[in-house]
Amino acid sequence: MTDIATDVEQRPPEVGIRIVYLGPVAPHWEIEGLYGDDAAVNEFRRRANARLQLLPPHDPQFRRNRERVVRDAERENYELHWDLGMPVEDDLPVQSL
Repeated sequence: MTDIATDVEQRPPEVGIRIVYLGPVAPHWEIEGLYGDDAAVNEFRRRANARLQLLPPHDPQFRRNRERVVRDAERENYELHWDLGMPVEDDLPVQSL
């Protein structure tokens, strides 16, 4: 067997985006471009809004859709910042009934 080492060089992020929770009244989210190509920011904003538009952070569907937005940013090599205005509860154990 051949052992192939893949040294993939990590490129710096091309676009920086901040997602801010605005509060309980719709629209809940503001998606801001911090740096990078405006067309890329607008395209990401469109996709992220489709996933987050009607979901406040306490909605059970929010966690799944947030992960999808994060994976989308990773795939595009974008730097993503979340401002939920509260501590992130990802470390809490999931309780099943």
